[in-house]
Amino acid sequence: MNSEILISLVTLIFLEIILGIDNIIFISIITDKLAIEKRKRARIIGLSLALILRLILLAGISWILKLDKGLFTVYGNEFSGKDMILISGGLFLLYKSSKEIFEKTEEHKKEEFKQSHSFKSTIGQILLLDLIFSIDSIITAVGLVDELWIMYTAVIVSISIMLIISKNISEFINKHPSLKILALCFLMMIGLALIAEGFNLHIPKAYIYFSMAFSFLVNMIQIRKKI
Repeated sequence: MNSEILISLVTLIFLEIILGIDNIIFISIITDKLAIEKRKRARIIGLSLALILRLILLAGISWILKLDKGLFTVYGNEFSGKDMILISGGLFLLYKSSKEIFEKTEEHKKEEFKQSHSFKSTIGQILLLDLIFSIDSIITAVGLVDELWIMYTAVIVSISIMLIISKNISEFINKHPSLKILALCFLMMIGLALIAEGFNLHIPKAYIYFSMAFSFLVNMIQIRKKI
């Protein structure tokens, strides 16, 4: 393994973890509605499904690359299979995040929102978002490296790290209601970015992550001040 391959591997692992943060946040928020004893199991299953999906998609890498080919054109804008998946995923994230924010802020109607959330339903929603994030992640990986084994290694290592840190992130988010709202706003921004990308309007993700990191820092200062 030469230095160039090692740098590519480390870079891709780091990028996969950064891109996977939104996946962890979504899983943390949606599993919060389950019984306490089921949350850990749901997180493990959710991230394991993300790993399996990404490995399957890597095995069918030629099919993934075909998703970039145009399917139809509307008012001069060409849409591919990837675009339709990103738009659908973005709309789902917008709906789910705005619904969660509404439920958590309308406290005087809290009783109306108390519903039983089945384990299967939760896993189904996680699987749907796993698919969206996995396709985006694999296409990003293909654009960075050529060696398939590097992609496999990066995916396995990054998901393993995410499995280790997911519990702490989940507990930290659920402990602070203000952070939960911030996380949901972050998911809404990701949803908008996915829709924009589906319409060939590319928003640099660095802008999104920087703005959310700044908001998180301000929120943490406020939390520390209250403590």
